[in-house]
Amino acid sequence: MKQTNYVGGQAVVEGVMMKNGDRIAVAIRNPNGKITVKKEKLKIKESKIPFVRGVVNLIIIMYIGIKTLNYSSNAQLGKEEKMGTKEIVFSLLFAVVFAILLFKFLPLLASTFIDKTYHVNNFLFNLLDGVIKIGLFVLYIYIISLNKDVYRVFQYHGAEHKAVACYENKKKLTIKNTQKFRTEHKRCGTTFVFLVLFISILVYMFIPKSYDITTKLGLRLILLPVIASISYELLRLGAKYSFMNIIILPGLLIQKLTTKQPDDKQVEVAIKALKAVI
Repeated sequence: MKQTNYVGGQAVVEGVMMKNGDRIAVAIRNPNGKITVKKEKLKIKESKIPFVRGVVNLIIIMYIGIKTLNYSSNAQLGKEEKMGTKEIVFSLLFAVVFAILLFKFLPLLASTFIDKTYHVNNFLFNLLDGVIKIGLFVLYIYIISLNKDVYRVFQYHGAEHKAVACYENKKKLTIKNTQKFRTEHKRCGTTFVFLVLFISILVYMFIPKSYDITTKLGLRLILLPVIASISYELLRLGAKYSFMNIIILPGLLIQKLTTKQPDDKQVEVAIKALKAVI
């Protein structure tokens, strides 16, 4: 079949979600060892407009991600509960608020404290803010990777990347072929998050540090859609053109933490999910 869309996915609990255009499939290995594949069509239309699609598609992916994570978690517990729209929206809001507190408010608070002590200039203030954000992100990923269950999710993340790479390189989707590819992938969400953190340093340089902390935080939140849009377009360019590799290289390095080498059974699950959408 001719490849007309970027194929991507997400690791879930004991499984992988794959998306190709409006086709979505979740493959999970049940406690009994069997693989279950659930397929559905995306009802929300994605945007194809440059610098608009980044924000729109990100919200859609987060919606799908929370929904599929809930499905895979319930499958492991033997439940058949369906997550309603209200629950998904609440989970989205909680995730956004948590991210704002950890990666926006805390770095800004720390930078403000350092500024009061050492009286740095505007450039150094925003550079400090960005470095602290990236440091917190890497530290957060490292800490959660120490959890056994999260480590397995990261293995499925690696399996997802390997399967997509195998497909994109037009190789037959077998476990042997798939295992030959790297666990890192240029279009990974981890790289996108890094780009958001990095681009924010450049954009926030235009916000005077003389503003009070509430105003600075408010402007940072208002500018987030702009930053996400730029980052999304850079991610797509990085996946398409080799000269952009230097921009996405740090994101690939961080993927050393968010992806782990999967075993053959995990790769088998990823292949099942991918085959269901192509």
